[in-house]
Amino acid sequence: MADAPLLAEADDHFHDECGVFGIFGRQDAAAIVTLGLHALQHRGQEAAGIVSYDGSQFHVERHVGLISDNFTKPAVIERLKGTRAIGHTRYATTGGSGLRNVQPLFAELSEGGLAIAHNGNLTNAMTVQRALQKQGAIFSSTSDTETLLHLVAFSKERDINSRFIEAVRQVEGAFSLVALTSKKMIGCRDPLGIRPLVLGDLDGAWILASETCALDIIGARFVRDIKPGEMVVITPRGIDSIFPFEQQKPRFCIFEYVYFARPDSSVEGRNVYDVRKRIGAELALENPVDADIVVPVPDSGTPAAIGFSQQAGLPFELGIIRNHYVGRTFIQPTDSIRHMGVKLKHNANRRMLEGKRVVLVDDSIVRGTTSQKIVQMVREAGAREVHMRIASPPTRSSCFYGVDTPETAKLLASRMSVDEMADFIRVDSLGFLSIDGLYRAVGEARRDEEQPQYCDACFTAQYPTRLLDHEGSDNIRTLSILASGGQ
Repeated sequence: MADAPLLAEADDHFHDECGVFGIFGRQDAAAIVTLGLHALQHRGQEAAGIVSYDGSQFHVERHVGLISDNFTKPAVIERLKGTRAIGHTRYATTGGSGLRNVQPLFAELSEGGLAIAHNGNLTNAMTVQRALQKQGAIFSSTSDTETLLHLVAFSKERDINSRFIEAVRQVEGAFSLVALTSKKMIGCRDPLGIRPLVLGDLDGAWILASETCALDIIGARFVRDIKPGEMVVITPRGIDSIFPFEQQKPRFCIFEYVYFARPDSSVEGRNVYDVRKRIGAELALENPVDADIVVPVPDSGTPAAIGFSQQAGLPFELGIIRNHYVGRTFIQPTDSIRHMGVKLKHNANRRMLEGKRVVLVDDSIVRGTTSQKIVQMVREAGAREVHMRIASPPTRSSCFYGVDTPETAKLLASRMSVDEMADFIRVDSLGFLSIDGLYRAVGEARRDEEQPQYCDACFTAQYPTRLLDHEGSDNIRTLSILASGGQ
């Protein structure tokens, strides 16, 4: 099992989901994947894995911990032989954090080995697993990704492409995945395109990655985004594009722009840093405040704070300094040091704050306990007033698409008004970006209430797919693999 979080406050934020990376046709494939995963480390810090293929056999390395702790040793890379490899960096959103759930998951099927790495969350995984178990399937993990392995194994289609297509048609929810067989690499996005996946090229070697920042680190060329509902099949002959799903209106996760994606990435044709600055500008227009300085809650609040500062005409100052060398498992706190709270990660820059009317800009409020402690820290540093501005709408609903969020009842905004939240975190005023303001920042005139342009369920509870595992529904009869005698 992974070590316990540093403090209870570690749960008072959205946890990043997962990152995937694959390369096909490169001698140093595993080393390239390691670099790509390092660039995607922000998407998951619990565990990581790489599977490679050398022309005769697969090689698997999976470890709990950071990329830099496990995959920079020469001996590890030397064991991952081959010209093609896929990798995954993980934060557990389904299943536990034990080694058996670390991806890529690998299995030997009748046609040969298959490895799968998945970013997202399947909202009918448990329902499908129960159906498969009744047909004799034995699951060795608690990860929803293993469901896809079994669905491919149960398929009676004649080739791996068809088997894979039949498998992904049986699942619902969000998935951007890469898979590796002895002959090909496959990438696929769910029909709504909730999670990102991009295609790149490195001197003729094809690359699949969660974000463009993973291409930048290795000097690869960005080719394009994998389209919602698209499956790409990469072989030595080149790349084929298949669309196995009925066409639907895309619903990309809008919170990727607010928090998850790295600021230097471009997702769905938009530079994340630019979007976050526009978010800050919209926030300043909607929630003006008479203040002296704008201070980001680092690091995720920084681009929005810059946009707020520029729009409001207020000085931008680093009034809070983050310690980047404190990991999630730095120490197990005793009662005697627990009161230090967020000061292990953030410290007030007293000279910038003393006597000032401060606007704190953060990306979101989850439970509110961390915001409360940061506000207290800023006041203790001498701030005369503390106003908080949040670069997203109030988070009132849980995410079921690959983001680890508290249950709805534990989200502060689900049980308090904005004024009540302001009293709880002890600020002089509190303001959130409106949902239409968020849409304007990403280039839309407003949110379409009937058919939203993005997945924004964490703000609106308007989920774009069925949530079968969470609604107690049963879709066993819809499994064509089993209905057609796949046992």
